[in-house]
Amino acid sequence: MYKMFFFAAMVLMAASCTSESVEQSVEQQAEQTLAPVTVRVDGFAVFQENFSSTTRATAVGSYNGVQVLTLAFYKSDDTEVYKTTQAKGDADFGEFNLRLPIGSYTMVVLGYVLYDDDELTLTSPTQAEYTGGCPRETFAATQVVNVTSTTALNLTATLDRIVTCLQVISTDGRTANVNKVRMTFSAGGKRFSPTSGLATVNTGSTSTVGNSATVGTSSNSKSYVFLSTDEQTMNVTIETLDVEGNTIYSKTVENVPFKRNRVTKLTGAIYGADASVGSFLVNTAWLDEEDPINF
Repeated sequence: MYKMFFFAAMVLMAASCTSESVEQSVEQQAEQTLAPVTVRVDGFAVFQENFSSTTRATAVGSYNGVQVLTLAFYKSDDTEVYKTTQAKGDADFGEFNLRLPIGSYTMVVLGYVLYDDDELTLTSPTQAEYTGGCPRETFAATQVVNVTSTTALNLTATLDRIVTCLQVISTDGRTANVNKVRMTFSAGGKRFSPTSGLATVNTGSTSTVGNSATVGTSSNSKSYVFLSTDEQTMNVTIETLDVEGNTIYSKTVENVPFKRNRVTKLTGAIYGADASVGSFLVNTAWLDEEDPINF
């Protein structure tokens, strides 16, 4: 009887060891099919004025207009394989380390900033949206990545600004009852394709921003929108709001021209008695584009 129990115990131990060996073999095999990938976001193609008087590529950590980075990889059917987000202040901001199975992917990198109730959702290489709050200054890069072996990959991404900016500059001084400025675009939108950089809807967008100008001084309000084409003309409605969100002044400026990665400036009175009868000047002096230089 003792021999039978001893033999049964030995069989169970052997089966257990065999099971463990099979599990370890499967895990080792899976590990061997993953390639280590390092992605470095080494610069932003910052076209300034358009957004400034200079054109250059700026290091990711030194540009205050980008506080968040999202990296994602998608299969050809838009199945999400990997996605992660970094915030400025995180260790190694701008560098991602991950592992991918052998295959072909589209890599998407977004750089942006979030305020208040803003929320940005990325669902595929061609679909992203500011689902809460307002569209913000946004940069994007996409590229095809082929993982053909387990050899480590080192990738870099330079992001391009894909929004247009509206700058409303008042020619009169802010009044004490104005708390915010609301800018409504009749076209474009908050939903966009990271691949094309264009809006995927053309139904318009609204941005409400705070007004920090001292009473009696000129104000400068900015908002952003994604265009459905590289250049687009639309109507813009400008409203000043009190602390409760009631409209104090409203003015629609028709046929305002916009261009992606450019600033369109509207200058005019939005406070006081002259606001209702005044007209706006449109500054469309875009600078020529130049190729960004990485450094």
